[in-house]
Amino acid sequence: MSDAITAFLQFAWHYLGLPGSWLGHEPEIAVFLSIGIGFYIGSRKIGPIQLGGVCGTLMIALVLGQSGIVVPPEVKNVFFALFIFALGYAGGPQFFGSLNAKGLRLGLFSVIEVSVVLLIAWLSMRIFSLDGGTTAGLVAGAATESAVIGTASDAISRLPFTPEYIRTLQANVVTAYSVTYIFGLITIVLFTSQIIPLILRKNVQEEADKLWKSLGSNNLADTPEAGDALPEMIGRSFIVTAGAKKEVGHINRLLGESAFIESLYRRKKPVEVTDSTVLRSGDAVLVFGQREAVMLAGTVLGEECGKPGALNMALDTEKYIVSRKGAAGLTLGELANRVREEELTRHVHLVSVMRNTHAMPLVPQLTLQAGDQLQLLGSPETIRQAGRFIGDPLVSNKKTNFVYIGLGLILGILIGQISIPFKGIDLSLGTGGGALLTGLVFGWFQTRSPRISATPPASLELMKDIGLAAFVACIGLSAGKQAFLLVRQYGPILPLAGVSIALTPAIISFLVGHFLLKLELPVLLGGIAGQQCSTPALSAVQAAAGNTTPLMGYTITYAISNVLLPLLGPIIVGIAFS
Repeated sequence: MSDAITAFLQFAWHYLGLPGSWLGHEPEIAVFLSIGIGFYIGSRKIGPIQLGGVCGTLMIALVLGQSGIVVPPEVKNVFFALFIFALGYAGGPQFFGSLNAKGLRLGLFSVIEVSVVLLIAWLSMRIFSLDGGTTAGLVAGAATESAVIGTASDAISRLPFTPEYIRTLQANVVTAYSVTYIFGLITIVLFTSQIIPLILRKNVQEEADKLWKSLGSNNLADTPEAGDALPEMIGRSFIVTAGAKKEVGHINRLLGESAFIESLYRRKKPVEVTDSTVLRSGDAVLVFGQREAVMLAGTVLGEECGKPGALNMALDTEKYIVSRKGAAGLTLGELANRVREEELTRHVHLVSVMRNTHAMPLVPQLTLQAGDQLQLLGSPETIRQAGRFIGDPLVSNKKTNFVYIGLGLILGILIGQISIPFKGIDLSLGTGGGALLTGLVFGWFQTRSPRISATPPASLELMKDIGLAAFVACIGLSAGKQAFLLVRQYGPILPLAGVSIALTPAIISFLVGHFLLKLELPVLLGGIAGQQCSTPALSAVQAAAGNTTPLMGYTITYAISNVLLPLLGPIIVGIAFS
């Protein structure tokens, strides 16, 4: 495998040598060229495997870096601080929301991941005489956690060594990452989606369907696919004939409580709608709800009215953040009961629950976490009344709050400068650790303070993507020539160590989750994918499950591991050079 990688780099460089020598004088072009081509390559799929933009960027940067392109270190430091702060900011609400009894139960997977990975990394250093940079890169690639590249490189930059040796160590980080990433990715995808079901002799889709039914259903999610494609909500007006002399509550029950009579006009005058209101022949009613139920309303009410006129009802949609005291920890069923006690059920509908950019399944037993975003649909007044059971409305803002983000970055960088002497070296959080810490706190605090305008999720994604991609490109361009030496030196050791780092904690979590915690199979598979922050593994598991139940395990372990795994970078460097 090592000879093949070396041959590829030599072949690619043979044909890219001329433009590469020119790019040596234009490092900024080389950075964005690496990102552009790298993301194109990373978006291509080979079966269920997809390298992703970061790994693709690194591969191209290593090839272009054979010309000795040098990017000023200040550039990569700025991009990395941007990435790591956005990572913490986006995950802060879910991270702190996971620190409860239920969250910590699944959080055991993340503790297993970090502990076992650190142990294997230490053993690899001792047995194979790996340096700190190579070991950190091995962990970053095998655990498919790209952020470790940044935190480790940042820690290496503060070591009391010559600039040449520091560049060598940083080059080893990215080279080891590029060699082991694909092995870690394939291992965790196959283990979660194929091997575990085979060992247990269970069908993932059957188990997921069984779990979905056991969780119950609400008026928006009667099928396993509802978490991905919700039924369309519509409104229609009808003239009462068949429904005359029947109570509104009786009609609603006939419609399966998936549609409701929202408003009633009698002789062109509005009439208050309650369950006990008796319909009369000639009344005009507006029915709102799921398309399938609304279209059946004509059979129990009468002919549809083509010109609703005054029956038009102003509907609105608004998102609320779970921030009210007591809201986090409620299930959707418990929340629905509280809203029902206010007689708002007919007028407000839950459209979606978003958790860390993932659409959660709309089932009554889904437990809400702080930071979840609930989208409500109904009249403006009833949405406001229902929203007070949830928390603060999410202020719609298309502009990035640069003042808030800038303050967080400055504080993070300053905190990262604080150092404590330990066995001859200065231990500190560094730019990465400081920015991650303030990102977590600032992201969490924003959800608790609606007066602070929220930065749009798309802006945070851009900050994360461009920050990490540009940082990796800078490191890869500077590490190009060193890649040959490292691959030749260790040969198959890195791939084999990478497989062990990906597989060992997953096996332990599987045993703990199945035999000790007694988790349902979809939740177990999602939790293992989340402990390694592996989105491809989650995609493979959800494809096998046929619904979104694996997210109930993935989101908690992902939120915790996304904070703990990047901290391994400076820890490994500290152990190696203490």
